[in-house]
Amino acid sequence: MLNVTIDSFAYAEIEILKNISFSIQRGDHLVLLGESGCGKSTLLHLVYGLLHLEHGSIHWDKKQLMGPTYNLVPGEPFIKIVAQEFNVMPFTTVSENIATYLSRQDSDGDAARVAALLKVVDLEHVSDTLVKHLSGGQKQRVALAKALANEPELLLLDEPFSHIDSFRKNKLRRELFAYLKQKNIACITATHDSEEALAYADKIMLLKDGAVELAGSPEYIYLHVSTNYQAGFFGEINELPASLFKETNSSESLILFPHQLEVTQTKTKLRVEVKKSYFKGSFYLIEANWKGRNVFFTKEIALKEGEIVQLQLI
Repeated sequence: MLNVTIDSFAYAEIEILKNISFSIQRGDHLVLLGESGCGKSTLLHLVYGLLHLEHGSIHWDKKQLMGPTYNLVPGEPFIKIVAQEFNVMPFTTVSENIATYLSRQDSDGDAARVAALLKVVDLEHVSDTLVKHLSGGQKQRVALAKALANEPELLLLDEPFSHIDSFRKNKLRRELFAYLKQKNIACITATHDSEEALAYADKIMLLKDGAVELAGSPEYIYLHVSTNYQAGFFGEINELPASLFKETNSSESLILFPHQLEVTQTKTKLRVEVKKSYFKGSFYLIEANWKGRNVFFTKEIALKEGEIVQLQLI
């Protein structure tokens, strides 16, 4: 349904996005993953119609979206965006905020709609509270529910859980993305949270300096990282000479996650000294030293500082 081609987009001659092309269907969830300043928010604003795209095109169901140059009111009516600056009204209640865009012609239907969305964002207990009295995370959840009240065809989320506590964030993500799938609402999320991307995306587009570094399913992305930048989104990484694990005369390096290394009793070229063991619940992350550089690997038990162990590639 959505087809985006961006040859180039710039602010005051500073190029922000380049050579980006993708499409998504109804119900799809695309995650834009990247560091701050890589162009994620700008891409969302282009799709929504807040910015004019001169070099490229954006189509929804074969209709070209023309942006603010051609629309008196920026933004498409079938698209909703939830930005990092919350679009909420502080002096009305949570329920009244969520009902802002409803027709008000069916009071019972509107009330049922608001009640359903309060449950999705877990705000039933503050439904009659003025928004000005809420925490930042609660306001963010109000903004999410408000965007869904008049059901969009495409939802754009810019760091949608940045102000929400971790213990509540997990449940909210499950509820929200399940709801979007159930309603067949397409979604594009901009985030730097790799856990969110891996668990809930149908497709990930990893951006760097305004261009696509890597794109594909979460499984594909995780298994095909090839640089420190790409791998760094998924936790600690090791960049080690390939010659440690195979016979080669090249200077090739391997990018390895901690779980790809294991302790062995066999003598290997990778002999490390343990620096610290970090408890991770079901395992320990071990930080060790090899010729002055940090090496990370996992173990089911903690290892003592100064212990010497041999590592091999799994």
